[in-house]
Amino acid sequence: MTAKIAYDDVEVGTELPAQAFGVTRAALVRYAGASGDFNPIHWNEKFAKEVGLPDVIAHGMFTMAEAIRVVTDWAGDPGAVVEYGVRFTRPVVVPNDDEGATIEVSGKVAAKLDDNTVRVDLIAMSSGQKVLGMSRAVVRLA
Repeated sequence: MTAKIAYDDVEVGTELPAQAFGVTRAALVRYAGASGDFNPIHWNEKFAKEVGLPDVIAHGMFTMAEAIRVVTDWAGDPGAVVEYGVRFTRPVVVPNDDEGATIEVSGKVAAKLDDNTVRVDLIAMSSGQKVLGMSRAVVRLA
């Protein structure tokens, strides 16, 4: 597959379609099993509170993976992402209820680079707080 978005059709400031991703305790347990990260702060409310957290929190890499979906869905090919990095600024707190938490992600093209690549800057929010900082991806377009 290759990116479905053409480099020549994109300008600095082009906004990617924003998305919201639900996060439940069940999703965290499944992610722990898939990733091998069984740290109890991600599934044990009592332990999370004992170490000073407000509640169970989502894995940072889970949050990072959900955020990049905005880029891969826009580009049309996950393989188009050639570089991706974030700073973890705040945790995604996941309450033990039927709703869980929501990660809201928006992005825009911040720079057109060489070799048909663009830098996309992402904003990831949960409960009104920014949960990822310096969230940037370099994407090779068609």
